[in-house]
Amino acid sequence: MLKVIEFVHDIINKKINKEDICVDMTIGNGHDTLFLCKLSKFVYGFDIQEKAINNTTNLLNLNNFTNFQLFLKSHEFVDQLINIKVKCFIYNLGYLPTGNKSITTNATSTIISLKKALELLDDKGIIAFVVYPGHESGKIEANELEIFVNSLNQKEYDVIKYQFVNQINNPPYALIIERR
Repeated sequence: MLKVIEFVHDIINKKINKEDICVDMTIGNGHDTLFLCKLSKFVYGFDIQEKAINNTTNLLNLNNFTNFQLFLKSHEFVDQLINIKVKCFIYNLGYLPTGNKSITTNATSTIISLKKALELLDDKGIIAFVVYPGHESGKIEANELEIFVNSLNQKEYDVIKYQFVNQINNPPYALIIERR
């Protein structure tokens, strides 16, 4: 069975090609950004921490990628910096691994950015979330996110949840939205 991030990457790998534009809404240490750079034409990335921008830039440069642009901004400003159709958005919520765990994504900015991502999403495009409800802010964010995605019109979007149900301590899970 695929782990959560492997499942998300598998779905994206089947949907994205070298003509597509992608956005990593939470670049962190750059692993999702690197994955998207390998698959797509161009990748935009967002993070509020300079450490994340530096880590991701170093990783992409080390792997000789130039098809990216990173923004030291919250993902809630995606519509101010990107005005083209996007095939894939990815969010890896929570906090920066090896970073300050008090700096986390939050329900308010995540929902704002998701609404904007839905406006920018191309036909048959996807928005993928890895959700971490194992910390207090993550629990609130997971709850608000699920309420929102459950309200999406089923004639316009398909939404799936991929979760291991027998694991304790609120393990991460995936939410995937696909525009019909």
